[in-house]
Amino acid sequence: MNLKNIFPVVLCILIGFFMGNFMFNEYSAKTDTVSLTGETLYFLQAGVFSNEEEMKKEMSNFSYYIYTKENNMYYSYVGIVKNEKNLEKLKGYFKSEGYDIYVREIFTSNISFITVLDQYEMLLSETKDNKIIKSICNQILSKYEELVLLDKN
Repeated sequence: MNLKNIFPVVLCILIGFFMGNFMFNEYSAKTDTVSLTGETLYFLQAGVFSNEEEMKKEMSNFSYYIYTKENNMYYSYVGIVKNEKNLEKLKGYFKSEGYDIYVREIFTSNISFITVLDQYEMLLSETKDNKIIKSICNQILSKYEELVLLDKN
């Protein structure tokens, strides 16, 4: 090959590379998730704390709780439900125990946990016994910790 033919080939390859790179960067910057499988759940929040030691001290009255760290704050949760009827039942339970509970809606895409939660919610909707309600809440939190929180790590 002579030099006259090599220059246009190299030029075409370079232009193709830069145009492909440009198009790829534009495409990836503008992608949005169209559909995500999951559901919005009601998390019963017992408090927000600035440090972990303070949270552990304040949450010592609860037999079981989970927490997440977001924006350097610790959010503690004592229950998770999907159904509004069960939400009202749990709010009533914690109010009768003397706790102020806040409801926070959080989207969860872990299908395994949502399936387990459906089963526990059937049990929860059938009971009025506070010991059973407490036990179901603890089991739901344990499953959330196992299937969602530990799965993220």
